[in-house]
Amino acid sequence: MTSPIALLLPGQGAQYPGMAVELYGAEPVFTAAMDEFFSLMGAVGAGLRADWLSDHPVVPLDDASRAQPLLFAIGYALGRALIARGIVPSVLIGHSVGELAAAALAGVYDPPGAARIILARYEAMATAPAGGLLAVSAAAGDVERHLDARSHEGGVGIAAINAPGITVLAGPEAELVRIREVLAGNGISAMRVGSRQPFHCPAVAAAGEKFEAGFAGVTLRPPRIPIVSTRTARVVTPEEAVTPGFWARQLDAPVLFWPALDTLLSAGAYTVVEAGPGKGLSMLARKHPAVRAKRSTVVSLSPSRASGTLTAWHAGLDHLTT
Repeated sequence: MTSPIALLLPGQGAQYPGMAVELYGAEPVFTAAMDEFFSLMGAVGAGLRADWLSDHPVVPLDDASRAQPLLFAIGYALGRALIARGIVPSVLIGHSVGELAAAALAGVYDPPGAARIILARYEAMATAPAGGLLAVSAAAGDVERHLDARSHEGGVGIAAINAPGITVLAGPEAELVRIREVLAGNGISAMRVGSRQPFHCPAVAAAGEKFEAGFAGVTLRPPRIPIVSTRTARVVTPEEAVTPGFWARQLDAPVLFWPALDTLLSAGAYTVVEAGPGKGLSMLARKHPAVRAKRSTVVSLSPSRASGTLTAWHAGLDHLTT
């Protein structure tokens, strides 16, 4: 019997062509959840579905208009499929848009509400500047020391703390290119993350405001499953859960993934399960002392590329049910 399950739901950067497509039509609950989401998203949903299933998408998958809603939908649909099989998580942690999928699984909003929220995020990010994300092999404090006044004025900021030595920067394109050169000149390596827009930084503050307005008319409820927020690194309170700004302004606030994971794994032993494309969050979780000491374990449900998705899914299910 496994220890209580903590479900990890990934965000921007986890996407890749063909992600989870092998499950579509083969896993009934997953398929139904995806179809429901696409239908609720209307014409936008039809375009999402077409590009997701196509070998030659009209809009590149790294664009926020594709990656964000698809990552939400896949994480949510995988969670629904697990719950339908009796594999019910005790706690949820979502990275970026994954936190919105966590809220949906926890019943903070219903599927029509989720579609309205994701459509609002889609529209808000359409106003964001061109830019992206930069994964830096250094601690957040070390990275911050290399951000000068020009960087901050240009909208660059720390977008995520993924591990003690893995920090993500975000910002508009020109400034992101410049700061990468500054870091390289100081012996700090960095690489681009799959994204054509910045997230979780000052450059998208206006988009965060627009996104918050998109919550109007959506009923919010306290979560039925605890969520350790990657905005605050603590459990979401009932008051926070029913406050639109709590969820919306996550768009321009840093993702505190490692602090949130530490909050979780310092409190007890868990089977940490990544429900989304790739193994990015799983690899980060395996760096945690509680996992290294084998107090907690990590399970991935998806491969790092499209081939072998069904095999990975069934292997993960076998691990969780034996």
